[in-house]
This record gives sequence, C-alpha cells and structure tokens, in this order.
Amino acid sequence: MSRIFIGLGSNLGDRAKFLCRALSELGNLHQTTVKKISSVYETEPVGVKEQPKFLNMVAELDSILRPDDLVRELKKIEHRIGRTHSEHWGPREIDLDLLYYGGEMLNETALQVPHPEISNRRFVLVPLKEIAAEFQDPLRHLNVDELLQRCSDTSSVRKTTQQLSLQAKV
Repeated sequence: MSRIFIGLGSNLGDRAKFLCRALSELGNLHQTTVKKISSVYETEPVGVKEQPKFLNMVAELDSILRPDDLVRELKKIEHRIGRTHSEHWGPREIDLDLLYYGGEMLNETALQVPHPEISNRRFVLVPLKEIAAEFQDPLRHLNVDELLQRCSDTSSVRKTTQQLSLQAKV
C-alpha cells in the first residue's frame, strides 16, 4: 500500500454534493481505503479568474493501484459525476488530481508525480497541511508545512463550515 494524496475541487453546480460523491467513489475503488480527509475550503480560482469560487479539499488514500491505473480511475470518477471538459483551468463540476503517490517521482507525458503545481497552490497546500503537515515532498525535500511557508500564491483559502465525512454517500 502507498500513501497517496488526492486533491478534490468543484466550482459548478452543487459543489459539496460533487465532493461527497467523489469521496464515496474513491472509497469504492479496488483495494483502496480513504484514510483521512481535510476540511472543505472555499478558494479563489487560479488561472482563469472570472469563474465561481471553488470548494477544495484533500483526501489521503491507501491503495495498491499503480499511479497510471489510479489516474485512469480518477478520470472515470470525474466522468461518472458529470464533469464536462472546458478550457484549461476553467470551471468544472469536479476535479480530481493525484498530488503525491508515496515517495514516487514520475515525469511522463500524461502523468507527473508529485503534481507539478503543488508548491504554487495554496488551495492544495492548506488542506494538505491540515492532514499531513509532516509529509515530505520527494522532489523538493521539504515537508508540506515548509512548502506552504514558501508558497508565493496569495489567493484566498477559507475553511468553510461544510462538513463531509468518510461515510458520506450521495
């Protein structure tokens, strides 16, 4: 089993419902367990600014799925939930990103681990710090807390009162 972190985000439709459904589907993956989830954060969009705010969170998984198989499963979950593809960094019903896969580093055309933008994204680092501040980035050799302290992103990341649970079924 590998310690895996997935970033979840939604800024279209019933954002909380999409996050709940994604968590449920992650927990149903073959030999995969959702171990921890962060709080839900409302965040400013990055890239394309003229779009609704996001709800973001991070989930920690244990899984035997290989990184490429896991990414394929994440895309299937996005499709089942109803993600429609739009412009790069544009609005979306659900977005699931593989952030870390244990201490592995991959740099393939379709898959980069750690996620290439993680150190530049407060909307990922803040919820990740909540559940794994000590986790060591294998590329940068800094823990999540240190990455957040060095992050130049100043966008708003605000914890919401929205409570999701590992038992959430939608």
